[in-house]
Amino acid sequence: MTQTIAPRVRPLVLLFLAVAAALLAVLSGATPVSAHAALTGSAPQQGVVVDKAPTQVTLTFSEKVALSDDAFRVLDPKGKRVDTGKATELNGTTYGVPLHSGLPDGTFTVAYQVVSADSHPVAGAFTFSIGAPSVTSVSVSAQTAGGGVVGALYGFGRYVSYAGFIVMVGGAAFVLACWQRGSGVRALQRLVVSGWLAMTAATLALLLMRGSYTGSGKVGAIFDLGLLSDVLQTKTGAALVSRLLLLAAGALFIAVLFGAYARPETADDEDGEDEEELDDGSARRDLTFGLGIGGGVVAIGLAATWALAEHASTGLQTDIAMPVDVIHLIAVALWLGGLSALLVALFRAPADAPVEGSAVRRFSRVAFGSVLALVATGIYQSWRQLGSWSALTGTSYGQLLLVKVGLVVVLVGVACISRRWTAQLPETAAAEAAQDTESAEAQADAPEKEPVTAGAGGGTGAERAAQLARQRAAVDTARLKRLRDADPLRSGLRRSVLAEAGVAVVLLAVTTVLTSTEPGRTEEEAKAAASASSSSSSDSDGTGALTLDMPFDTGGQDGKGLVRLDINPARVGGNVMHVYVERPNGRAFDVPEVKVAFTLTARKIGPLPVNPDHLATGHWTANEVQIPMAGVWKIAVTVRTSDIDQVTVDKNAQIG
Repeated sequence: MTQTIAPRVRPLVLLFLAVAAALLAVLSGATPVSAHAALTGSAPQQGVVVDKAPTQVTLTFSEKVALSDDAFRVLDPKGKRVDTGKATELNGTTYGVPLHSGLPDGTFTVAYQVVSADSHPVAGAFTFSIGAPSVTSVSVSAQTAGGGVVGALYGFGRYVSYAGFIVMVGGAAFVLACWQRGSGVRALQRLVVSGWLAMTAATLALLLMRGSYTGSGKVGAIFDLGLLSDVLQTKTGAALVSRLLLLAAGALFIAVLFGAYARPETADDEDGEDEEELDDGSARRDLTFGLGIGGGVVAIGLAATWALAEHASTGLQTDIAMPVDVIHLIAVALWLGGLSALLVALFRAPADAPVEGSAVRRFSRVAFGSVLALVATGIYQSWRQLGSWSALTGTSYGQLLLVKVGLVVVLVGVACISRRWTAQLPETAAAEAAQDTESAEAQADAPEKEPVTAGAGGGTGAERAAQLARQRAAVDTARLKRLRDADPLRSGLRRSVLAEAGVAVVLLAVTTVLTSTEPGRTEEEAKAAASASSSSSSDSDGTGALTLDMPFDTGGQDGKGLVRLDINPARVGGNVMHVYVERPNGRAFDVPEVKVAFTLTARKIGPLPVNPDHLATGHWTANEVQIPMAGVWKIAVTVRTSDIDQVTVDKNAQIG
């Protein structure tokens, strides 16, 4: 028994292990959830030294954000809060928090944690100084948003909710539009119901985790009813509750689809009158139409709960982007969900009622239309989120998008192979059954022996006849299944559809990560704003402050970034130096070590080493940096990102 089953199971096991490995690679290689609103400006600016204590701190973001009671925290050098805790919207995307009066000199830390308009948490920190920089006891290296255990669980919940939506909607659409007899197949019923259960459970989990995910990130806060009450008042909370209500309507749809709709088209009585058959057929057509309309409304409503609360709800052309996003999600469900239903039908449909070629061909047409819709809506979404060709390769969002496009191309290629196998399948189940019967008769060299029942002389003649009939039916079914499994057409189609499903699993994982990654347009706008802010700060300073930007790449994992060097007043004698290290997306990068050296090559002076002190996340400073002579100095910065990965970058600059 084991030897017979193992050869069939082994390829499936190996394929799903490979898919699981690829999925883990995608998810483990993904960075923590990135914010979709970027800090584009502040007053005081990052790293600036002001002569007089400000009365408030203002922050400007690339889009509107939601504020909590502790959205902004301003801490003095000893870590004591100096803000009033009442952050307010000042103008559009600019927000401020008042400060207490009489602030002492020193370095102050501004930490912020808000929620962007597309539902993702945003967190970060920067420093400014009053009078002169000082050592600070504040450490914000752990300032993250959407990370930790809760962040990982929330990301997994998002993946499960997407997968449940695709399986439920796509599986039901496959039954209604392609293979109506499949409504009576237990395996398909379990598939669609499992999609509903997965989506419902994931939505409930997301609703409970939302408060902790956008706040403290603590596991214990998941069951905080106060946080849950706050979540219900947000746009995302309303979307999740709406999704649960729509899932209740989806449960009624599934009950009808696999209940009344799964019954035979005609009454199974002995009269079998034609008029009754016509009535039953008309009623079934009406029921099909009603289920199609009702199911379509539920599917569109479920897709809208994502479109109204995430990417499409903010940024450019939201009135167009939200309907496009709904179409995109429905097209994904029809294609990939229908694919999962077809896979189940090919492997688990009854041997005496296999999925016929006409049903597979109908799905092929539905899938082709879905791919066209995906291409059209995907091009629009890419333009909207990227904004430029450079963002395609220069941002994390663009790079993930390229991976997604590559997977779609592979998926379409495998689908073309499936279409070739589909074209050769028999048109109907009856034709296939007749073909299998002919093959069985041709293979029969001799009449089969009648099955012998166990027991000595027990049972009446009628009971024995019924038992023999059941045994003959079981033998015939086993023979048909054996012949069907040996059919090269079906075997080829099964393999190609299984490969499609494997690629689809990885594609869904990449898509989930993509929806949690800062759009390329926002990332580039944040970089431009930061660069402009730095330039304006340097230009407005009459002392001739110097700012240098140097990209680096240590060659290791997570080894790319930008180091920014600010030297004030950039003259002979004592100077104040600030070093900022950023990731490619503009976020502060807390590397293990930063060192700076000054060399005046023309006079053979140096290198003069400087070891700056770590102030905050991605921020180092050094006071009284002595420049002994005016000239063109070579400024070398060594950045170490791990125990073994480091690099030295340098630039020449006029000092004095």
